[in-house]
Order: sequence, then structure tokens, then C-alpha cells
Amino acid sequence: MSQLLDPQIALKIQQGIRYAEDDLVTAIKTALDTCEYPTSGKDKLEEAQFRNLVRVADTTDSAEVIKNFLCYQVGRDNKWGTTQNSLAAQILRDIDHNLKPKAQIIAKELPGVDYKPIWIELIRRYLGYGSRHLKYLNSIRESKNEAIVAPRTKE
Repeated sequence: MSQLLDPQIALKIQQGIRYAEDDLVTAIKTALDTCEYPTSGKDKLEEAQFRNLVRVADTTDSAEVIKNFLCYQVGRDNKWGTTQNSLAAQILRDIDHNLKPKAQIIAKELPGVDYKPIWIELIRRYLGYGSRHLKYLNSIRESKNEAIVAPRTKE
């Protein structure tokens, strides 16, 4: 958060963000576990694509820039899914209808604090947790695929 804040206010903002972290982890985990997106083949969503989204979030102070980049990625290929139940659609919904209200609630308690820097921080953490969970999911999927193709040994 780039604006200089009274240390007490900055502390309260950080407490509010930390308090929201369980919800952030749960939301992105649920999206990755239940939404439609390619999990195998040439269109498989790799950690690199997710890290690119995290990198954009880390280099901007605009939620709209982050959403624009995700939409651009959807337009380039099918890795994020394209249906209403796609991972991309859920991330966009979470940014606007889950993370934004959380940021507004945190800011509302603190006079003169703009919710947008808090919103960006929530988005960054949400996407960062998503990158970690995708790595886990892809690792589990690879392990299952290796078990399926591994030759059986005689006992």
C-alpha cells in the first residue's frame, strides 16, 4: 500500500487483511477444485500461466488491469476455461464480488482510508495462494498419471 498511513491505521489494515486470509485461500482453492479449465493435454493450465497473472497483480495498483490481463489470456487460448463455470470467470467474480467487499469493509472501519490499495493486496494474496494450490493440484494429477502408466511389477 503506497500511501503513507498512521502506523496504527496501517496495523489495523494488516490485521484486517490477515483476518481475511482464510477466506482468500478457501475461495481460490474452491475455484481451482470445482471450476472448469483444462487439467491435461496441450491446453493444461500450467503454473507459469498462473504466475504470469500473479506477476501482473504484483506490478500494478489497478484491479481493472489485473482483470484485463486475465481476459486477454482467455482470448489467447483455452487454459483458463471459457464457460460461465470456468476458472477465469470465477476469478473475475471473486475479485469483484468477494474481495472488493472485504476490502471495503476493512477500509470502512478506518476514517480516510481508501479501499482500493486493500483490494489490490487481497487480490495479490488470493492469486498467490492460487498459484500454490495449482502447483499442488498439478503435482497430484501428474502422480496419478504416472501411476496409471507405470508398468506393474511381478510379486
